[in-house]
Amino acid sequence: MKKVKPARGSKPQPDHIMLSISGDATNSMTVTWRTSTDIEGGYALCREEGSDEYVKYNAITEVFESDIDISNIHWSTMDGLKPGTKYYYTCGDDTYRSKEYYFTTSPENLTKFKFLCVSDQQKGSPFDEPDYSHFNKIVKKFLEKHPDTAFILSAGDNTDCGQHEQQWNGAFLGLEGIAEYLPIMFTEGNHDTRGFKDYKNGTGRYYSEPAEFFCRQLKHSYPYNGPECWKTENYTFDYGNVHFAVLGVNGPEDVNEWLINDLKNCKADWKIGTYHFPICYTGSDCQNYDAYPVMTESMEMLDLMFSGHEHSFGRSFPRKNEELFEQPSKGMINYVLGNSNQNPPGTRSLPKVWHTAFYPMEDLTSMIAVAEVDGKKLTITAELEDGRIADRCVIDKERDIIEPYALAPYFNRTRMMYKGADLGLCQYQTTCDNIDGVWYACLSVLFSYFGGYVEKTKNQVYLEGYGHWARFTQDSKTVETDRGEVTLENAVFRGREEQLYMPMEAVEIFEMRWAYAKRNNFILIEHESEIKPITHQP
Repeated sequence: MKKVKPARGSKPQPDHIMLSISGDATNSMTVTWRTSTDIEGGYALCREEGSDEYVKYNAITEVFESDIDISNIHWSTMDGLKPGTKYYYTCGDDTYRSKEYYFTTSPENLTKFKFLCVSDQQKGSPFDEPDYSHFNKIVKKFLEKHPDTAFILSAGDNTDCGQHEQQWNGAFLGLEGIAEYLPIMFTEGNHDTRGFKDYKNGTGRYYSEPAEFFCRQLKHSYPYNGPECWKTENYTFDYGNVHFAVLGVNGPEDVNEWLINDLKNCKADWKIGTYHFPICYTGSDCQNYDAYPVMTESMEMLDLMFSGHEHSFGRSFPRKNEELFEQPSKGMINYVLGNSNQNPPGTRSLPKVWHTAFYPMEDLTSMIAVAEVDGKKLTITAELEDGRIADRCVIDKERDIIEPYALAPYFNRTRMMYKGADLGLCQYQTTCDNIDGVWYACLSVLFSYFGGYVEKTKNQVYLEGYGHWARFTQDSKTVETDRGEVTLENAVFRGREEQLYMPMEAVEIFEMRWAYAKRNNFILIEHESEIKPITHQP
C-alpha cells in the first residue's frame, strides 16, 4: 500500500457509496462502496422498514489500483426482497460501517414511474480535487421537486478525465446524499475513458479501450450482460415496462451485433437507450461517425436515445434511414441532453433539419431532464436550474403522436443538408437534380458554405477541403485529385444557373458520405472531421 494517501483517498471507513440496479429491480438492489486495502472484505446489512431484523449479504471485493491509490471496491447485492417495499441498509465490515441509508424496490407490473436524466456533469478543476458541489446542489433541488424519482440515468462524461482517480473522487463526492438513496445508472462518455500521461499539466492525452477505471470500479454494479470485451461499458436493465440499453463509446461493431440480438427478444412497452455521442447532433461542425453507419441497425430498433457530449440541447423528429417522421412508431427519437453542471458547449450549436426542439445552452446554466413513464405514454421535461423549461414533450405510443405537434419538413426542390444544416440562400437557385436515377449537386456551393476553397475557371471547378482537392471538368467523368485520377460513373454537366453539377458520388473523394431522404426530399452529407476548413488569407 502506498504510504501517503492522496487527498480524498480511500480509508477504512466506506465511501463512494452508490446504489445501482444489477438484477431484478423488484426484488434486489446493489450497493457499491470503497475502502482502503486494510479492509479485506465486507457485507451489507438490510432490513425491511418497520422491522429490526437485518439480513446479511456478503460482498464481492476486488483491488482497484489507480494512478494515485490502491483501494478495495466492494459490491453487495441485496436480493430476495419484496417488491415496492422500503428497506434500510448499511455497508462495511465489523469495525467500519456506514450510517444507515434507505431505498425502495420497484413494484411488480409497474407501468408508471419517473427517472431523472443527467449528462456531462464533468468538472476538471481544481485538478487535484475537482469540485462537483454545484451538481450535487442542483440534483438535490430536482429531487426535492420530484421525490418520487426511481433512479438517475446518466448519458456520460461523469468525470472530466476518467483515467485519473482524482476525477472519480470528485464525481462520487458530488453524489453524496444522493447515490446512497437512489440507483445511479452511469453511461460511459469519452471523458470517462480519457487520461493524460502528465495529468497535472494536461499533456500526453490518451483514451482507454476498454475504459479501465470505469469498468474496474463499476464491474459488479451493473448487469454483466454486455458484449464480450466490452462488458460494464455496455449493459441492459429493466425497470417497470421499460427496457434500457446503456451503450459505451468503444467497440461499435461488437455493440451493434449484441444490441440487435438483445432487442429482437425484447417485449417491453418501451426500448430506451443511452449513448454519449448524439446521432442527431447540435454542434455546427460535429459528426456522428462514432455510431453511424456501423450501429444504425441496432440503434434504430430503439424508441428513444438519450445522448450528451455537446453540452447543448436538441430533440429530434423520429428518424430512420435518414428520413424524418412525425409518428414515434416510424423511427428513433434522439434526445440530446444539455449539460448538468454549468459546462457551456465548446462547439457552437445551431438547429438542424432533424430538430423539432433546440436550445444552444451557451449561458452558464445546468439542465436536468425529468422522464415520466405512464403506460405507453412518456413525458420528458428538460428544465434549467432556474426553473425555465427548455422542452416538454409527450410521446404517446397508443395514439402514435408526439406533442407538441410538429411536422417533419418536406421540400419541393431537393436541398443539400450539410451536417444537418440547410445551406439556405447558398443553394436557393442551385438545388439538386435527379437525372435518370442519378443524383447531382452543385458542390461548389457546398464547399463555399462550409469554408472550403473554390476556384472556378472555364469549364472547370477546383475544390479543396478536409485535406483533399479535386478538379472537375464539364462533360467529363475523369477527376484530377490529390491522390491521382478518379473516374466517376457519370459525367459532370452544366446545370442550374450555368453552374457545374457533379454526381453525388464525388463527395467520397473528400471522405464524405451522403444519403437521400426520400420522404423529406433532401440529401444529407456528412464528414467525420469536427474541424471546420478555413481558407488561407494571404
